[in-house]
Amino acid sequence: MQRVSCCRILFLAVAVPILIALQPIRGLGQPPQADRGPTSDRFEAARERMVRDDISGGGVTDARVLASMRSTPRHEFVAGPQRPLAYFDMALPIGESQTISGPFVVAYMTEKLEPKPTDRLLEIGTGSGYQAAVLAPLVGTVYSIEINKPLGERAARTLTRLGYRNVITKIGDGFLGWPEHAPFDKIIVTCSPEDIPKPLVEQLAEGGRMIIPVGERYDQTLVLLTKRAGAMARESLVPSLFVPMTGAAEVARRVQPDGTHPALENGGFEELLPESDVPTAWYYGRQMEVVAAADAPGGSRHLRLENREPGRPAQVFQGFPIDGRTVAKLTISATLRGEGIRPGMSADEAPAIAVRFFDERRSHSTQAHLGPWGGTFDWKPITGTLPVPNWAREAILQVGLGGATGRLEADCLEIQALPR
Repeated sequence: MQRVSCCRILFLAVAVPILIALQPIRGLGQPPQADRGPTSDRFEAARERMVRDDISGGGVTDARVLASMRSTPRHEFVAGPQRPLAYFDMALPIGESQTISGPFVVAYMTEKLEPKPTDRLLEIGTGSGYQAAVLAPLVGTVYSIEINKPLGERAARTLTRLGYRNVITKIGDGFLGWPEHAPFDKIIVTCSPEDIPKPLVEQLAEGGRMIIPVGERYDQTLVLLTKRAGAMARESLVPSLFVPMTGAAEVARRVQPDGTHPALENGGFEELLPESDVPTAWYYGRQMEVVAAADAPGGSRHLRLENREPGRPAQVFQGFPIDGRTVAKLTISATLRGEGIRPGMSADEAPAIAVRFFDERRSHSTQAHLGPWGGTFDWKPITGTLPVPNWAREAILQVGLGGATGRLEADCLEIQALPR
């Protein structure tokens, strides 16, 4: 049996993601002082735990990046009611149908850019301002563009209040870049165009690096580009799910999502990114791997989730469009196998396949699930039907242990829409 390792597949959505982490199924360089926000507050212990468990524990190793994540007050970039959740690895709403990305996503993208103190960096999608704040101590200047005026103005006020003096913001269409300040040593894009915008390629300096999610609305890949001798060397990193880049990029989009025919991609985990062990279409995986085995029910590979610490997540996600006005129910089918599965820190921390539905503005959501399952069992087919709210316009499917310990394996995942 051959294992294809995949410790973490990202749900990468920074300035404007939908959601980064569903809850368990229950019903070293010193940055310039002038550029730092406050670092001593009642959230300091929570921030340290976040860096240790979620960021460093997730694979980020750059000491300067970890130091910036440790000192950046994420709670200052979310509304008061959200502050108790600020240092959990999840996205949180920031208004205007947008969210602040999860901390690991921010750290991962930052590390891939290899920021240097002399860099001129362009950020497309200011959002809450959190990503810019993390970058500020690591580079010379951050130029950040936000197309949503209320969001951009609020982020600018927050960054100014916290003392981030080397972050320059403006309201505008990020597709066009910021030519008067080009060329840029680094470019980070936190929303997804269908294709890489040509103006951004032109504004990237020779030897510069750009990280950007590219693709269709629910079929994206986070890409790292490096300009060498005027040409762009491209490396596919991980599947991702960012909200679309609006403005000129959205006008030019050729493929629009069809919520009347929801479907899962790569439900058999057979397809991998080129020269990679990462399965396409699935993201934000924790404690997971794709296993190549002769007994895989649907082909040559299947998913494996394994956890030994009660309460710790082991999961993977996929998003898809759904229109609750035409789809009344979703039938979900899969083939599962379990070994030594026991509840986590409470009886309701148990394996499940869950779907969280969102409205058009992503301001309202609800969750339904199949399961739970426990103990040890051989491969068995499971099926179930979940109701779809009339207001639902998109959804995220999660396969997870939900905090339980043991091993859960899955293959042949499919969804079928039942019309109203």
